[in-house]
Amino acid sequence: MQNPELRPKIDLILKRAGHIRKFLDVESCLKEIDAHEAQMGMPNFWDNQDMAQQIVGATNKLKSKITPILKYGKKLDDLKALADLAEESDGDDAIELEAEIAEMLQPLQEELDAIEIGSFLNSPMDKNNAILTIHAGAGGTESCDWADMLFRMYVRWAERRGFTVEVEDIADGEEAGISRATIRIIGENAYGYIKAERGVHRLVRISPFDSNKRRHTSFCAVDVIGEIEDDLSLDFEIKDEELRIDVYRASGKGGQHVNRTESAVRLTHLETGIVVACQNERSQHKNKERAMKILKSRIYEKRLDEKRAEMERFYGAKNEMGWGNQIRSYVFQPYQMVKDLRTGTETGNIQAVMDGELDRFIHAWLRAGCPRTRNKDIQIED
Repeated sequence: MQNPELRPKIDLILKRAGHIRKFLDVESCLKEIDAHEAQMGMPNFWDNQDMAQQIVGATNKLKSKITPILKYGKKLDDLKALADLAEESDGDDAIELEAEIAEMLQPLQEELDAIEIGSFLNSPMDKNNAILTIHAGAGGTESCDWADMLFRMYVRWAERRGFTVEVEDIADGEEAGISRATIRIIGENAYGYIKAERGVHRLVRISPFDSNKRRHTSFCAVDVIGEIEDDLSLDFEIKDEELRIDVYRASGKGGQHVNRTESAVRLTHLETGIVVACQNERSQHKNKERAMKILKSRIYEKRLDEKRAEMERFYGAKNEMGWGNQIRSYVFQPYQMVKDLRTGTETGNIQAVMDGELDRFIHAWLRAGCPRTRNKDIQIED
């Protein structure tokens, strides 16, 4: 090639793609898919409905896992063919081919980055919807305002990724902001990505509520759990005697002024002390159903936490909301910087972060291997 920079870039893309194929164990997956499809082709396959559905589900899961890298491989074949042709050409033909290759490289690299990040989402709950809860820490109005800012940031992030956001429960602060909020983020791999945000978030700024314009430090805890799917088989059930059920009028925008019935529901699991609330629906029955689903998800996550207690340092939301426990710092004054203390990733573009540009932090956390090594062998036992 006449352009000496092209070949190393092509080789690097091919090498990374090869590593991802090995990481995903594509060849074994293809063999397993073939075996499943052979079973599905048998005349008596649907005689046992439960087993048949399990095989179909497993096949679809395997296909979903390897399809992106297989499709990407076809694009690499085109790239290699074009590169070989450029090697054999000269003059204007070679220049034209190399220009076409150079134009292909950037989109291919970006697509490979996305496939690589997606390959890290291999825990059982990663593909599920996410339930994210923000709790304001000590600090009164300051912390409540910070909680409101984080609420907006996560909604913006979810919307950027094409996820749907539903507000399950929200409690206003006494003077400003919110003291607590729970949102449901709906979309494929929502939990796999947003679980990186679980922990204590610290804000340093000149307070807009301080007439003396002093700097204040505020803390909020963010907790994230994966929503349990309806078809997920669990070995536990929640009995009525294990619960305390409270009903009340919804609060916040669209609350008491619109809904004058006691439709909001709060569930307290007596054994674990876990409390969840839902006021999103007008029907008390629907709110109870939604709250029960969130409660089951929280109990499931609690059991996972107990299994991985030795890795608890990655889960700041379980720690005290204060100095030394934060996972990320947001400094507005005297300088501007957002820094993730787990990976060292930082940026000076605070406004972009507060507008939902969180992928640099989430991707860095996933690349650091935080979720992969600890979840893959975890089993829940009743």
